[in-house]
Amino acid sequence: MALVVHRRAEKEEPADVHARAREPCRTGGKGAWCPDAPRDARVKMVQKYQSPVRVYKYPFEMVMAAYEKRFPTCPQIPVFVSSEVLSEVTSDNGALHIIERSCKLNVDVPRLLKKIAGVEYVYFIQKNTLNWKDRTLLIEAHNETFASRVTVIERCSYSVHPENEEWTCFEQSASLDIKSFFGFENTVEKIAMKQYTANIKRGKEVIEYYLNELIAEGITEIPRWVPPEQRAATQPFAVPCVPPARPAPASWPALDSVSHSSTKDASCGSSSTADPTTPDGDKLDADYIERYLGQLTPMQESCLIRLRQWLQETHKGKSEAGEWEAEKIPKDEHILRFLRARDFNVDKAREMLCQSLTWRKQYQVDYILETWRPPAFLQEYYAGGWHFHDGDGRPLYILRLGQMDTKGLVKALGEEALLRHVLSINEEGQKRCEENTKIFGRPITSWTCLVDLEGLNMRHLWRPGVKALLRIIEVVEANYPETLGRLLIVRAPRVFPVLWTLVSPFINDNTRQKFLVYSGSNYQGAGGLVDYIDKEIIPDFLGGSCMCNVPEGGLVPKSLYQTEEELENSDHIKLWTETIYQSAHVFKGAPHEIVIEILEGSSVITWDFDILKGDLVFNIFHSKRSPQTSKKDPTASTPGVNNVQLIEKSWVLGVDYSMVESPLVCREGESIQGSHITRWPGMYILQWKVNGPAPVSAPALPRVDDVLASLQGSSHKCKVMYYTEVLASEDFRGSMTSLESCHSGFSQLSGGTTSSSQSQSSSLVSR
Repeated sequence: MALVVHRRAEKEEPADVHARAREPCRTGGKGAWCPDAPRDARVKMVQKYQSPVRVYKYPFEMVMAAYEKRFPTCPQIPVFVSSEVLSEVTSDNGALHIIERSCKLNVDVPRLLKKIAGVEYVYFIQKNTLNWKDRTLLIEAHNETFASRVTVIERCSYSVHPENEEWTCFEQSASLDIKSFFGFENTVEKIAMKQYTANIKRGKEVIEYYLNELIAEGITEIPRWVPPEQRAATQPFAVPCVPPARPAPASWPALDSVSHSSTKDASCGSSSTADPTTPDGDKLDADYIERYLGQLTPMQESCLIRLRQWLQETHKGKSEAGEWEAEKIPKDEHILRFLRARDFNVDKAREMLCQSLTWRKQYQVDYILETWRPPAFLQEYYAGGWHFHDGDGRPLYILRLGQMDTKGLVKALGEEALLRHVLSINEEGQKRCEENTKIFGRPITSWTCLVDLEGLNMRHLWRPGVKALLRIIEVVEANYPETLGRLLIVRAPRVFPVLWTLVSPFINDNTRQKFLVYSGSNYQGAGGLVDYIDKEIIPDFLGGSCMCNVPEGGLVPKSLYQTEEELENSDHIKLWTETIYQSAHVFKGAPHEIVIEILEGSSVITWDFDILKGDLVFNIFHSKRSPQTSKKDPTASTPGVNNVQLIEKSWVLGVDYSMVESPLVCREGESIQGSHITRWPGMYILQWKVNGPAPVSAPALPRVDDVLASLQGSSHKCKVMYYTEVLASEDFRGSMTSLESCHSGFSQLSGGTTSSSQSQSSSLVSR
């Protein structure tokens, strides 16, 4: 309930604290009181909110004057009934002003719930710390009513924009923890979140309302605070004109004789046409979100910011020269796609995104546009290509599936190369979305696909071809969610329902809702393609006037067919079977170990590994003995599971082998890079072992290796994907400090788009 605290930062508190210190227990009859329930018996629900940075294009002093006008009550926010000052302290020089208020809220809840709770109003305590010298305001609030059952904490801050001292930034975060509430925990949570989000953006509107009121009263600038010793040497020339009904607080800054000429310009909105910028590279500006990502609800903004912060905290890196530097995280629009795909459930979106980013890294998908060169015959017989844009500015991709010889393409090219070609199309689509966002001046995050099925017949239902199609759909759905804005299917023949029956189970509900199917010539005229594509862009083969350069397809000559052996020996990297990375499972009591033989000292062992599941401890040992490979029971009966132990039970640490670096604790989801300069020749053993119980989490769609591993039945199973290499020290361009591990960015999806989407994570000291 408490989350009704608005970003005004006003926090409620009971007028009579002692009267509300105890709460009636309705299960014990009228007048009965119930003690706190045992912690393990409570229903625990926690909701968090983090706002983007909101920018007022007015100086800090003007914004503070507008903020003070909202007290003791604010008609623009009906739920805020009144406030009462509990304490007020001002420093001797006037630079610091601390005020504590009790705020009274009339929460809009069903009357029955109020009767059950036994209260009419909800009270919060709000503490404001205003620093005129640093030009900051920190607002901290917590609920007093039902404090033993519900905990609401809110923190807001106003500060000067780091790139424009005449602008003011605002940030807000809050958490709601419902321990118990008379059996109405779910109801209270929904009411609290609904009212809180409804009042978040209203807070900015209220500030702007009072700013306009100040300007209408002739107050266009307020001098900044200056130290007392400097005030005596100046002659004040202006006094802030504060409305008589709301006199200026005693803590308002002393007048400065120096006129801030730029203040008036900023307060009048002269910079209102500037491009949206963010005050900090690690933070998102609300205007930037609206301009480049689209309209989001406050809670959707919060989900994006929280997931982005998690990526910043767990994935940081260093340059090839070994210098620490900020590493970019995936682009904001890419993160947002995964949140949309999981209905803004942060945990589910994070799991899906991490699996996708690991897949991109493992199979080098980031470089596909640079490395993939489709064979000449594919460009001739693959009847698909980009064709301008639709009526909403989305890139338009045309696929003449009915004219395509899917059997011939699979036999001549193979499933792997066909998948690689489809992935390159998706990568190109993302680039085109970014370009169209700049061209049209509004967020373009998806594309439209126009599929022409004329010519579709039973040959397209060739089983290996359908199997390849389903595998491609599975990969695209998992790694390119919410990239398809609309799918227009035209000239669908009678055989189409058969194909749709086979394919539709592999397409999620959100994507299926974007399908529009036209049979025969229904796509022509009103209600057809012209509703989604400008008439001038409709291709000629569909009755339009625009020449379309998409290949017409046709039968692939059998002379181009390859044997299974030729396809298997093709030189392209297998997306499903080959990778420079290896994967291993780690169990409690069964670490995974690899041995690296070093023939001369001062060589450099480098590594790059990702913790896919569980928490692990990474160790490096040196031994003069050559270990023997062994497998233990936990994985012996499970095919396809890689788990090797090299250190024998009879070995004694410090005698048979020694630890050359301190253990490094690695958390699930982290990506670790590092190096070690060897001092002696011999055998170096890299070890990953379980660090406590691994968390259990089930992905939305189980992968094959996860299913196999789950058959093992171990509750302490972890998984790591790793790559190692040995370099001569003179050839190593990385850090020369031993074990300088770091958290690296997942993939090149973090390439720069705009300044607001680039992460500037602070450096970490390696362990």
